[in-house]
Amino acid sequence: MGCAVKVEHLCKTFRIPHERRTTLFESIAGFLRPNRYETITVLQDIDFEVESGECIGIIGENGSGKSTLLKIIANILRPTSGSVEVSGKLTPFLELGVGFQPDLSVRENIRIYGTVMGLPRRMISERIEDVIGFAGLERFEDTKLKNLSSGMQVRLAFSTAIQTEPDVLLVDEVLAVGDMEFQKRCFEVFDHYRKEGVTIFFVSHDLGAVRRFCNRALLLNKEKMVCLDETNRVIEKYIYKAPAESAAPKTEENGVRRGNKRIEILGVKLLDKNGNESSDFISLDPLKVRILYNAHEKVYAPVFGLAFYWNDLYCYGTITEFEKYDISPFFGKGHVDFAIERLPVLEGKIEITAAVAGPNNKVLYDWHERLYSFEVHNQTSDLGIFHIDGRWSAGRFV
Repeated sequence: MGCAVKVEHLCKTFRIPHERRTTLFESIAGFLRPNRYETITVLQDIDFEVESGECIGIIGENGSGKSTLLKIIANILRPTSGSVEVSGKLTPFLELGVGFQPDLSVRENIRIYGTVMGLPRRMISERIEDVIGFAGLERFEDTKLKNLSSGMQVRLAFSTAIQTEPDVLLVDEVLAVGDMEFQKRCFEVFDHYRKEGVTIFFVSHDLGAVRRFCNRALLLNKEKMVCLDETNRVIEKYIYKAPAESAAPKTEENGVRRGNKRIEILGVKLLDKNGNESSDFISLDPLKVRILYNAHEKVYAPVFGLAFYWNDLYCYGTITEFEKYDISPFFGKGHVDFAIERLPVLEGKIEITAAVAGPNNKVLYDWHERLYSFEVHNQTSDLGIFHIDGRWSAGRFV
C-alpha cells in the first residue's frame, strides 16, 4: 500500500509575549528593552507512520496538540524541528469557511470557496446543485451568507470541500456542527472516502465516532504522543488514564446533604478495573463504588446505601441491609465498597446518591444527594440505554 504520511521527531513551540504595548510612548520605549516572551512546547518528539487507506483517530485532552498536529501536516504551520512527509494530494477540513464573503450569496460563495479548495471552475459549475442539496440550503441559495446561521455556513463549507478528490484527508471536529441527519450524511461521505482508499486523520472528542470510523487511534497527552494502536485499546487507555473529577462533592447547599453526622461520609471514590480512581468508565467493565466514612462514636448495625440516576431517571438502589451485610460495631475511619462486576449502562452520565443511617433506617446519619457522577462510554455494538445478557437463536416448526 505504501506510506501516506511520515512524521519524524516533530516538535512545535510557540513564543508567547508577556508585554502589551498600547501607546506610542510604550512602543518607542520598547526599543530600549527587549520584549519578554515565554516559550511553550505544544508538540514534542512526535514519531509515526500511516499507511495509505488507513483512518487514524487523534484523541486527547484540550490543549494536547491535536489541531496543531493537523495544521503542521497540512503545511499551515511550520514545525520548529523535525519533518513531515505526505504522499499525494492533501485536503484539510480544518478551518472550514475561510474565504467566505458575508455579503455574497450562497451560490457565489460556493464558487469562491471551491476555488480556494483548488477545484476547477468547470467542476464547480457542474456540482453546485449537489453542494446546495447536500448542505440542505435549497431555500437559501440566493440568500446572503451573513443571514445564515453559523451552523449553516459550516455545512455549506463542508459540502463544498467534499467535492475534492484527496489522497489524504484531515478532519478536525467538523461533526460538532449540524444535526443528526447532517452528521449521518457526513459519515456516509467519510465511508465513501475510506472505501476509495483515502487516508484520513480524524480529530474528535466523540469517542463513539472515533471507534466507529477509525481502525487505529493516536493518543496525545501534554504535547507528547502516548501511543498509536488499535482504536479500542487507545480509547481504553485514554479513558482509564483520565483524571478523576468526581472524587469531591459538587456542593453541600440547598439540602443535598443532611443528617446528624454521627457517621460522616467523607466522600465517594469510583475505582476502575485496575483499582485506579476515575470518572470515566467503559460499559460492561467492572466498577467499584467506595464510600469513605468517619464514625465519630461507636455505632452498631449502620446501614449504607447507594442510588444511581441516569438523565434524572432513578435506575437502581441498594442498601447493605438488603444483602444482610453486618458491619458493626465500628468506630473511626474506614470504607465500604459496592462492587459491580459488569457495568450495564451503555452510555451517558450517571449520578450517585450515597447515604448511611441507623438500624432499620430510623436515624439518618449522613446523606449526599447526587453529589457524585461518572461518564460511561459504549464500546459494544448494543443500542439503547443498558445492556441485557441475551442471545439470539433460531428453530423450525415441524
